[in-house]
Amino acid sequence: MSDPSVRQLRLLLVLSEELHFGRAAQRLFISQPAFSRQIRALEERLGLTLVERSTRRVELTTAGEALLPHARVMVDAADGLRQAVDTARRTRTLSGRLVFGAYAVALPVIRAVVERMGRLHPGLDIELREVTFAEQAQVLLEDRVDAVLCFGPLPPGLQTLEVATQHRLVCLPDGHPLAHRDRVTIAELAGIPLVNVADHVPRVYRDFWSVDPRPDGSPVLATDHRATTLDTLMSAVCLGQGITFAAADVRELMPRPGISYVEVTDLSPCSVVLAWAAARREKPAIVALRGVVREVCGATAGGGPNARWWDTPPPPPPPPAQSGQTP
Repeated sequence: MSDPSVRQLRLLLVLSEELHFGRAAQRLFISQPAFSRQIRALEERLGLTLVERSTRRVELTTAGEALLPHARVMVDAADGLRQAVDTARRTRTLSGRLVFGAYAVALPVIRAVVERMGRLHPGLDIELREVTFAEQAQVLLEDRVDAVLCFGPLPPGLQTLEVATQHRLVCLPDGHPLAHRDRVTIAELAGIPLVNVADHVPRVYRDFWSVDPRPDGSPVLATDHRATTLDTLMSAVCLGQGITFAAADVRELMPRPGISYVEVTDLSPCSVVLAWAAARREKPAIVALRGVVREVCGATAGGGPNARWWDTPPPPPPPPAQSGQTP
């Protein structure tokens, strides 16, 4: 006789509570025939009849009733083991080096992520590196950086975890006729030169942030710049050499004298993402970083577009009181 599986014992426990195959199967989100087959398989493995079946009712036999407390012990033990393994996986100490890039490493949320990683994995050497929009894809694909917090979209070969969404703004020199409007449309910006970015910036990123093609098919006029940083873009705007599009958080994080930030009403939002190379998805340090980013950034980015996702997140909840301890 082989030992009963924990899954089959779990089914028996649910059946003992429902005393109805249909309700028990529905509760566990499996089909009734599959549920019945598993109970019969359990009976065959044990060489016992555990359930009396009739057209009117379902009852446990004496053997079935006698098995219940032992089944509960086994199922509880399996659940406890699974929880212990999950906890160990989340908090296991890592060693080695993690290079974490961001377009602004001084953001409070970046510090919170690094501090949380350091507490969970004190043996991990974490290096913070400022990464521009022009190089973010290249440094990931070339394995010079493990992960980057940046704005999408990104080219093939990279994977992302969305952290937050932001509305897109147009950055205009203060002297422009549209600069003191609260909102504008893409059509109203037609014919105004856009500060150009470097040729090596991935096409998917260039097109998204230059809004190319435009909804009405009008051509996008570009300056002769080859910008690689947000500072360069903003300086050109401030000098009246062109305009650029940016995420809404730039208005607060990078205010510039001489520049007006105006919401564009008919643009889709942009995404702040944690990005990594698909080929290194399972690197333990990257797996751990994704978990910490979900935990830390999820607390601040849950307010929808333009939430202050970059701000200092609330402290993590205290660990649950252990059995026998006073809460």
